[in-house]
Amino acid sequence: MTSTTKALVTAAFAAALLTGGCDAFDATDLNNPGLEEFQNNPTPVSVNTAATGMLIGLRTSWGVQNGFIPLLAILGREGYNLDPADPRFVSEMLGGPLNGGSPAFGGNLWGQRYANIRTENTVLTALDKVIGMTEEQKNGVRGFARTLQALDLLWVIDTRDDNGAVIDADIPPTAPPAAIASKAETFNRIVALLDQGQTDLTNAGATFSFPLSSGFADFNTPASFIRFNRAIRARVAVYLNDWAGALTALSASFLNTGAALGLGAYHSFSPGAGDILNGLYDPEGRALNAHPSLRTDAQLRANGERDLRFQAKVQLRAEPVTTQGLTTDVLFSVYTSPTASIPIIRNEELILLRAEANIGLTNYATALVDLNLIRTTSGGLPNYTGPQTAGAMLDALLYEKRYSLLFEGHRWIDLRHYNKLGTLPRDLPAHKIFSRFPLPRSECIIRSTQPAGCALENGT
Repeated sequence: MTSTTKALVTAAFAAALLTGGCDAFDATDLNNPGLEEFQNNPTPVSVNTAATGMLIGLRTSWGVQNGFIPLLAILGREGYNLDPADPRFVSEMLGGPLNGGSPAFGGNLWGQRYANIRTENTVLTALDKVIGMTEEQKNGVRGFARTLQALDLLWVIDTRDDNGAVIDADIPPTAPPAAIASKAETFNRIVALLDQGQTDLTNAGATFSFPLSSGFADFNTPASFIRFNRAIRARVAVYLNDWAGALTALSASFLNTGAALGLGAYHSFSPGAGDILNGLYDPEGRALNAHPSLRTDAQLRANGERDLRFQAKVQLRAEPVTTQGLTTDVLFSVYTSPTASIPIIRNEELILLRAEANIGLTNYATALVDLNLIRTTSGGLPNYTGPQTAGAMLDALLYEKRYSLLFEGHRWIDLRHYNKLGTLPRDLPAHKIFSRFPLPRSECIIRSTQPAGCALENGT
C-alpha cells in the first residue's frame, strides 16, 4: 500500500471516529483521538463510533460525478459525463488509454476503498483489546465490519477484474508492499469475509451496539443484517457462476416477491452538518447525461409507449448538447433530489439474480416467473414469449437488468461477465471498449517488479 493510500487511511479513520454525518448520525466527539490512541486504548464508545463511521467510508466515491456509478456508466455506455470543465470524461474514458497515473480517471476507485478496508481492519483488531463490551456486542461489530470489508474489496475487483487487487491490506507501514492477488484469490477472500461475517452476526445477540444510517433501516439488527450479508453473497456467487450457491444465499437474503422492489440497503445523504449531498443529482444535465441507446433499445408496452423504467429514469433535455463529437438529448432522472439515496442492493436485483442463477442451471421455466414479474411490474411490459434457449434467456435477463438497475453501477460488469462488451455501441470510430481499469500508478512505482496490471489499458 502506498504512502498516498496510507494518508487516505488516516483521514478515513479520523472521519470514521469524528464525523457526525451519513444521515445525520450523532457520533460522539472523542476530543480528536489519534489512530495510535485507538489502537492502544480502544473504548466501547470509540469502537462503536468507528463502526458507524465505516458506513461513511463505504459511501465514499458513490455520490460524486467521478465516482463508481458515473465512471462505470461511461464504460458501459449507459451515459456520458459531458462536464465542460474536464474533457477527460470523454477523451480518456471513451477514447483512452485508461491511465493509472490519474487518481480521478484510470487510477480511480482504489484508494478510497483501501482506506475503508484499513479502518475496518483497525476496528477488528481493537476488539481484542477493548474492555467493557460483551462478546455478543463484539461479534456484532465483527460481522458488520467483515461484511463491509467484503463489499469494499468487491468494488475494487469490479473495476480491476483480471488485473487483481491487494487482499493483505493490514501490513505495517514500514513493510514491503503487499502482493497483487489474482482475481480468483480476491474473490476467495470476499467469500471468506462474507461467510465469516455471517457466523459472527449469528452470535451477535438481538441488537447492535452502534447505530446505522436510515439507508439500513431494514437491516439494523444482527439478524436482519445477515439478510443483507447473504444478498451480497448471492451477487458474488453469480459473478462466480456458482448458481447453486447463489440460490442458497438468496434463500437466506431479503428476497421477497411480495415486497416492494425498492426494499433494500442504501447509501444515504443529507444536508446536515458534516454530511454530504448526492452529487449524481444533476437535473439540468450540466455533466451527467444518458446515452441515446437507452431510448432506442427500450422495448414497447402494449400501448406503444416505452418501458416504464425508461420513462421513470430518463428524460428529455431542454436542449440537445454536443461535446467532443457526442450529442445527446436525454439525461438521467434516477436520483430526483440532492438527498436521494443510492442503492447498494435491492429486492429487484435479488429477484433478477435468482432468475440469472436459474438460467445458469437451465431452469428456464422457473427463471421466467421472476423475469416476467419484473417485466410486468417494473417495466409494464408483456410477458416474455421468446425462445427458451441459453442465449435468448441470457439476453432477456440482461435487458431486464439493464433497465431495472439503470445508473446503479451494474451494466458494464454484467456485460463483461458474459463476454458481451463487444455489443456496446462505439459512438465515434476512435472510441474504445475497456474491460478493466489499470492498477494505480502509485501502487506500481513502489514495486520492483511491475504487475501486469500497471500497463495502460488501451481497450479494443
